[in-house]
Formats: sequence, structure tokens, C-alpha cells
Amino acid sequence: MAELAVFGERAVGGNVRDVEITEIGGVPYVTFTADALSETDIRLLSNMSSVYALFAVESDLLRPVAKRPLDLFSSDLLTIQKYAGKTNEDFTKLLVNVTALATDAPADLLTGGMRLFDPMCGRGTTLNQAVMYGMDASGLDTDAKDFEAYSAFFRTWLKNNRLKHKAEVGPVRRQKATLGRRLQVSLGASKEQYREGSTIDVTVVNADTLKSGDFFRRGEFDLIVTDAPYGVQHGSRPHGGANAGRLSRSPRELLAAAVPVWEPLLRRGGAIGISWNTLVARREELAEILEAGGFTVRDSEAYLGFVHRVDQAINRDVIVATKN
Repeated sequence: MAELAVFGERAVGGNVRDVEITEIGGVPYVTFTADALSETDIRLLSNMSSVYALFAVESDLLRPVAKRPLDLFSSDLLTIQKYAGKTNEDFTKLLVNVTALATDAPADLLTGGMRLFDPMCGRGTTLNQAVMYGMDASGLDTDAKDFEAYSAFFRTWLKNNRLKHKAEVGPVRRQKATLGRRLQVSLGASKEQYREGSTIDVTVVNADTLKSGDFFRRGEFDLIVTDAPYGVQHGSRPHGGANAGRLSRSPRELLAAAVPVWEPLLRRGGAIGISWNTLVARREELAEILEAGGFTVRDSEAYLGFVHRVDQAINRDVIVATKN
């Protein structure tokens, strides 16, 4: 319900009230009151992570409202990969949504024109959601196995779905030094769009997140969306170099070092969204890091409603902030 509240606050002009769970015919529904919804409102609400159907309540009847989701490709892009530590794809969609809605242009979510960066992208769940929305997506991760796995998966998926594309994997060199490896893909949602040059661009780099500025330009992205280390399956190497072998399980140390590196890559008015395990870091600690890094944390009631239990070791929450 918190996601619906964010949509109401940021994109539907406050035209969402009385959000609650109501039982109708023995089935629980999320219900809300709204004035007449515009076509744009319906398009926006169609992309909520938890929505399966939309109905208008008319007397004691439910009238179906046709959904108009953004999804450009089949859902197997999000669901095929199975591995330990994978973030649930519905939660990933939620995180992308509420971050996009926190920007100074939330309606741009519908255009596919936003550019997303995941600086700890793992095997690309967030990148795949961005591609589903038609966004250009860039990611970076220090784990070579994750880089190889995602490169193999994404190229195979493109071929199996017979999508027109160009994909290259190679080293990134500067002044004769190899900085990392990079996957670069341009794909078209249709053959016609590919021929016209209307492509979705995906870039993934195998390197330390603290080196993000070596691979991407200032102001290149509208969104930064990522999972901080949960302290269980996820980990990070916050300093590289001599400490490269030490896997940090706390997001505090990593984010304190990384947020100043990521901040220049985000355009002014863009937004950052981070999920993390509240059992290893408090919200106030992350908010302090973001505020010190030039961000304004979203702290309305809607944005404070996402905390939930994943398992006995993970209590997950979301923090979203806009670049000043």
C-alpha cells in the first residue's frame, strides 16, 4: 500500500485517498478513493509492482479497468535467472518505481527516457527491470563471476527472443592500463526501431564501485537504484587495493565511501533509491550519509512505509533521496 501512496503523492496529483485493504466477495483487495482517473493516471498505476488487475467499484459491482503497463518484453527477462541472493523482481520493480517518482519529472517514467544506474548491479535484476521499461541501463559490479553470468544470460536472452541487437564484451583501457571489462549492448524493442536507431542501451562494467567515475560521465543518469549489502548473502569491498580481499557486510562503510562517488553521476533533480537490511544499519545513519552527500531524503509518510521482514536475518527497508 505504501507504493500506491507514493504514486498518489508524486504522480497522480494527490488523487488517491483512503488506501486500505477491503474484503469483497471473500477476497482481499487494496482499495482507494479517487476522483476520475485520467488516461495518464491509469498508465501510471498500471505499473505498480503489486497490481494484477484494476477495477472501478460501481455500486456492488466491479468494472474492469484496462491496464496499460510499460512492459516492452516478455516477463522471462525478469524471472529466468535463479540464484542465491537474487532480489525478488516485484520488489525490484517497486524500488525502481518509487525512485523514479521522486525525481523532479515523475511523469517521465512513462516515456522510457530515464537513464538508470545500478552501481552494485550483481546479476542485473534492476537493469532488466529498466530495460522492461525502455530505459537505458548501466551497471557496475566488482564480482567477475556475476559479470560473466549476466553477460552470458543477457546475450542468450536476446538471441532466444530474436531481438535485433549489437553486443560486445571487452576490456576498458586507459593509458595502456586495463581498468575493467565492459559489456555494451544496443537493442531494439522492434526491428523497425532498431533500424531507425531508436535503441535501448545497456552497459555493464566489472570494476570497483568506487571507480564508477572512471567509466561514466557527470550528470549521465536520472536514477541510481541499488541494493546495499544486506549483511548476509550480499557483501562489498569498500576500499579495493590492499583491502580488496575483505568482504564488508555492513552498508554504512560502503555507502559513506560510495555516495560521494555516485553523486556527480546523477543529474540535478534526479533521485537515488537504496534498499538495505535494517538489522545491520539504521535509517538515520543512511539518511545522514545521503544528506551529507548533497541529497534531500524523502521522508513523507508514504516513503516511510516500506519496511518489511524478509527472513530472520533480513528486515528490509527503502530509502529514497533527490539530488539537490
